[in-house]
Amino acid sequence: MAMMRLDKLLCDMGIASRSELRQIIRSGRVLVDGAAVTAPEKRIDSDSSRIVLDGRELIYKRFHYYMMDKPSGVLSATEDSRQRTVLDLLPAELKRMGLFPVGRLDKDTSGLLLLTNDGDFAHRVISPKSGIWKLYLAKVDGELDAEDVRAFKEGLILADGTKCLSAGLELLGRGNCLVKVTEGKYHQVKRMLASRGAPVLELRRLTIGGLELDEKLGPGGFRELQDRELDMLFGQDALEN
Repeated sequence: MAMMRLDKLLCDMGIASRSELRQIIRSGRVLVDGAAVTAPEKRIDSDSSRIVLDGRELIYKRFHYYMMDKPSGVLSATEDSRQRTVLDLLPAELKRMGLFPVGRLDKDTSGLLLLTNDGDFAHRVISPKSGIWKLYLAKVDGELDAEDVRAFKEGLILADGTKCLSAGLELLGRGNCLVKVTEGKYHQVKRMLASRGAPVLELRRLTIGGLELDEKLGPGGFRELQDRELDMLFGQDALEN
């Protein structure tokens, strides 16, 4: 049994702001188990109560999980006083859910970014101990060869002494390559490629674990993850080298 204030529960669902919800509830528009509730502070069981607002039944979820095709030029942050963030791309109802980016993509990096309000989930995804591979498509200025592939696999040591875990490098030709890492150190993929004489011109994340970016979203597009997609993040495919 999970008892919560009615106004907080509805706010967590992104229905409206806390102050707006107090007015909505006091007007008698919310039914709980068939009876009107007019006290915003009323505590109800979020797991079993049937909640109806203006004739529409609401299903409470404690945690929310979204994928976004992050566009270049937008910060992976919850707020910034000078620049647009990924949360600025969301409608108001999603902003009210307390979503935040799972890890980060550099401002000029695009592709798969997860958003959630589940801290444990986020930690599991980004922790190197989870062994979850992140796959990037990179366009570089330079030539890479089999020796670079070997160096990535052995684990690079960057100029400042940063030690990188074993990573994957697949050469695609014409200045393009795929990079697989389980870490998320500062500018890591860019620094790894630059250390091999191939600075990055463009970078896009394609997958996290077994979860692939839905390319139909388009830059700035987003959608909620399905249960099977959450399983794909932590399934066997996510652990394969």
